[in-house]
Amino acid sequence: MITITRFAPSPTGYLHLGHAASALFSAKQAGPDGRFLLRIEDIDQTRCRPEYLDAIYEDLAWLGLEWEQPVRVQSDHFADYQAVLDRLSDMELLYPCFCTRKDIQAEIERIGNAPHGPDGALYPGTCRHCSPSEREDRIAAGESYALRLDMAAAIKRVGRELTWFDRAVGKQIATPEIFGDVVLARKDTPTSYHLSVTHDDDLQGITLVTRGEDLFFASHLHRLLQELLGYDVPEYHHHGLLTGPDGKRFAKRDKSKTLRAMREEGLAPEDVIKLADQF
Repeated sequence: MITITRFAPSPTGYLHLGHAASALFSAKQAGPDGRFLLRIEDIDQTRCRPEYLDAIYEDLAWLGLEWEQPVRVQSDHFADYQAVLDRLSDMELLYPCFCTRKDIQAEIERIGNAPHGPDGALYPGTCRHCSPSEREDRIAAGESYALRLDMAAAIKRVGRELTWFDRAVGKQIATPEIFGDVVLARKDTPTSYHLSVTHDDDLQGITLVTRGEDLFFASHLHRLLQELLGYDVPEYHHHGLLTGPDGKRFAKRDKSKTLRAMREEGLAPEDVIKLADQF
């Protein structure tokens, strides 16, 4: 079986050295006989910009990378993600959450010692207990809401232990409950990273998901979604993150380390590739 990998940046800023390292790593894992795909993850339409999208193509081509066409641009496929949400809704695994961030914080403070997950304090489940009629009335009244996954119901539906394999650390037992009732869609963003990436990896036949170790825990949740939706399970390789002299990982706000800035300083592609080749 050939290896199919992908690099999936978001056009919310210019690519930096860490992005270059991740893209090059993914392409290398595909190998000469595999397939390397580029996917644009631009579901956050409030932060994504056309100029950053153009820069992604320019920067990656400058590095010498080649990818298959057409590129999947997630904002062109919101209907696909709605169909997935509809499937989960039909399983009675989603519920509307009307809580604001302020509401959630107040409830967490009231409870005290709230359990925490990879993204902070877990949602306390306030709206999970709303009756169907209350939900219908609040939606009809025009209240804004997000769609959350009923984690306990989802795990119960699966009914067995789930595992996944990471090439860096071996077999893993999925513990999606660490995320609690995670948000899968919002009014202003009709899908989430977790939902869209899981769907697209299956749709595109990705056999090896390569991404930074900062997303390691997300794989626990993605494994649950794969099982619920009948998707194939790829292998994973969560690579290390490049950091600057201060020990902090590179970020898009570090303009001096963007590929565009490095190119303007006179660095050649091979110079950047050498700097990026650290994991």
